[in-house]
Amino acid sequence: MPITRIYLIRHGATILTAEDRFAGATNVPLSDEGRQQAASLAARLSSLHISAAYASPLDRTMETARILAAPHGLDVQPRDGLREISHGHWEQMTRHEVEQQFPKEAAAWDEDPYTFAPEGGESGLGVTARALPALLEIVRHHEGQSILVVSHKATIRLLLSSLLGFDPRRYRDNLDQDPAALNIVDFKDSVRARLMLFNDTSHYAESSLNKPESAEARLSKWWTH
Repeated sequence: MPITRIYLIRHGATILTAEDRFAGATNVPLSDEGRQQAASLAARLSSLHISAAYASPLDRTMETARILAAPHGLDVQPRDGLREISHGHWEQMTRHEVEQQFPKEAAAWDEDPYTFAPEGGESGLGVTARALPALLEIVRHHEGQSILVVSHKATIRLLLSSLLGFDPRRYRDNLDQDPAALNIVDFKDSVRARLMLFNDTSHYAESSLNKPESAEARLSKWWTH
């Protein structure tokens, strides 16, 4: 059976990225920096043969995907299952604000972000339940082809946890995703997947070629406490 290659990409930086706010369901646009990150990745992938492009329907993912798909003359197909986790009433708040206003929820989320969800939000389990079928449908539909899939930080980490058999309760501890990061996943079929490249930003960050940045500020408190 031919290999299906998925270029699984996080959207570029947004105007809220530097502020470290919860913005999973918030429809925030790319920043100028994010557009440049996406353009650098588009140049990197421009010589490859890409058959289709899919993205979460949010503006930041659709814009990233359109930049990536342009050199290949492809239209971007939105897939709702690929959207980011919703943080409910935490949306647009900083982590510090959440810890101050909802300390019990914040503690429960730190303990198990896979089964816990803040009020009005989603659990990691809920995200996996919609995102994994969406991705595997793309894999089955494009057997033997190379496909662009643009999604979000938590959604990508949850997908990789499921595909590779990691403990999904630790997805925030063990996996990171930078803006416009490139991941490559090869599928033998819709069950067997192999991670070929992870969280690569060498198209815009020279330091990532030989010294990845510290993950302490971006992952769970397990790293700093």
